[in-house]
Amino acid sequence: MNWGKGIIIGMGLFMLFIILMCVKMFALPADEYDHHYYEKGLNFDKDFDKEKQVVKDHARPLISIIEKQVSVTFAEPAKGNIKFIRPSSEALDKTFQLNTDTGLVTQISARALTEGRWRVVLEWQSNKKAYLYEQEVDIK
Repeated sequence: MNWGKGIIIGMGLFMLFIILMCVKMFALPADEYDHHYYEKGLNFDKDFDKEKQVVKDHARPLISIIEKQVSVTFAEPAKGNIKFIRPSSEALDKTFQLNTDTGLVTQISARALTEGRWRVVLEWQSNKKAYLYEQEVDIK
């Protein structure tokens, strides 16, 4: 075999490699990215400030689960919402409104939630300050 055939075979293999890589790239699903990436980035500072406010004011709520009943105890009366986010399925996510009025404790029934690991996201206002707190809980 002479050197001309080797160059042609090498170029052919390189072109085949490039074509296969292009086919593989276009075969990937188009929805492999978060459509709200930029909006989340813009809101990150606001959420971070709310999380810092929880630490600064020592306003971390106490979350306890007893017999399919979620109890959330705040440091001061609060009004806002609580989100139960299921990491394995977005379809199971639930949001509840909370309002402690003059008390400090709110009760939420967890009977509508399936058993397992949940991420609880509390977003509330108290004394004209906004707060955000996240915690993972196990519902049994």
